[in-house]
Amino acid sequence: MSAITEGAVRVGTSRFRRINVALFCAGFVTFVTVYDVQPLLPLFAQEFAVAPAVASLPLSCSTLALAIGMLLAGTVSETLGRRQVMTAALFLTSLLAMATYFSHSFTSLLTVRLLQGLVLAGVPSVAMAYLGEEMDAQAIGHAMGLYISGNAMGGMSGRIGSALLCSYMPWHTAIAVIGVISLLLSLLFLKMLPPSANFRQRPFQLRYLVTSLFQHLRDPGLHCLYALAFLSMGGFVSLYNYIGFRLLAPPFTLSRFQVSLIFLVYLLGSFSAGIVGSLINRFGRPFMLRLTLTTMLAGTVITLSDSLPLIVAGVGVFTCGFFCAHAIASSWVGRRARTAKAQASSLYLFSYYLGSSISGTVGGIFWQQFGWNGVAAMIMLLTVTALSVATLLLRMPVRE
Repeated sequence: MSAITEGAVRVGTSRFRRINVALFCAGFVTFVTVYDVQPLLPLFAQEFAVAPAVASLPLSCSTLALAIGMLLAGTVSETLGRRQVMTAALFLTSLLAMATYFSHSFTSLLTVRLLQGLVLAGVPSVAMAYLGEEMDAQAIGHAMGLYISGNAMGGMSGRIGSALLCSYMPWHTAIAVIGVISLLLSLLFLKMLPPSANFRQRPFQLRYLVTSLFQHLRDPGLHCLYALAFLSMGGFVSLYNYIGFRLLAPPFTLSRFQVSLIFLVYLLGSFSAGIVGSLINRFGRPFMLRLTLTTMLAGTVITLSDSLPLIVAGVGVFTCGFFCAHAIASSWVGRRARTAKAQASSLYLFSYYLGSSISGTVGGIFWQQFGWNGVAAMIMLLTVTALSVATLLLRMPVRE
């Protein structure tokens, strides 16, 4: 069993609730500022006269910078402290979102988005490490699910909010408004998150960063979890990047705001992520991991329908499966890694956002060449591969 320090936070305590509120806000701000541009990709393609794959770059460059930055963020947080690094990241991304107000060219937009990705690296892996250090064995599954629920709510709100605001104002103003909201939530995060109780500071050492990363890369179980992150997130972002292009075109010809309403299914993802800890305790991680990946596959198949209600239902099914799979795999990383948990989390999220960046852009090529059938086929290939990886993982000796 992984070492759980004395004084670990238990379910139902005041400290447990404060941490959950704070990290819900952190997840919300992270995802609202990363994904507020996603429903605007068709608008970027039109306004800047670029292909869909190029129009996806404001999202892809941000997630790529996020992936790279997280390789360092965990180690920096070992030196500066978990709470301090997360706080700085949230305030900086909020200010950069507000600075988007001055972005009127594709190049300036890409620059701001790249910087946002870099500073946001200070939240996801550090939050996972914070939970791994502070929560007891029963609480961590619930807490991780609620944190990812905040991710889901932020992603939904960013996507719908930016599309709605763009009905009344220019896109750069809309994103700046989201930045103001994010700044207020960052203040709430700072007020609510208790200082780390079980954190042990260590001086920054490049050698420690390299050795700890390679230590995790020697664990085949962590390899599988990192592959699951790459494959599942790649499919998820590809689906949401290009479903908008499909629904804006005939025979549906929906408005941009109508298309953005499909992100309301994030409520289902938020709910499912919030209860996945209880489901794991009841049915076990092996069964739940297989079930959630199979659910993603089924949802993708349903989106091949020409019926709008069925397409929305398919997106909803896929979203529930994805958020549950992510909650299972991400909490598994913290339990499997024996030491340097922040680095283990960083590698998981590096893979997660690398999958987002690569598949999210490659999906545009499939869209241009084969339409939605091509995008769906790519997503199904990624998901079937993820199921194969999960089978390998579940055959390995259990390390708790």
